[in-house]
Amino acid sequence: MRVRAHVFVSGRVQGVFFRSETRYEAKKCGVKGWVRNLPDGRLEAVFEGEEENVKKLIEFCRRGPRGARVTGIDVVWEKYSGEFKDFEIRYGYRF
Repeated sequence: MRVRAHVFVSGRVQGVFFRSETRYEAKKCGVKGWVRNLPDGRLEAVFEGEEENVKKLIEFCRRGPRGARVTGIDVVWEKYSGEFKDFEIRYGYRF
């Protein structure tokens, strides 16, 4: 079953290659979507793909790459849209 997760990660998650490692893990799992830094210091991501693979990526976000210190993660399950062709790092803050 295909699912969509909107994820917010708190802690020391910026400046530790979290976005690039998340993109690497997403491509490895076949998950599509995006990841970006937020101005409040959190990381935000949207993952779409097979439920098992999306859950693997969420588990990666619970620990993060080497150098990260995750203190919290919020996951909002949304309706799968199929809108993404790949997984990208987004820059800037568009709300």
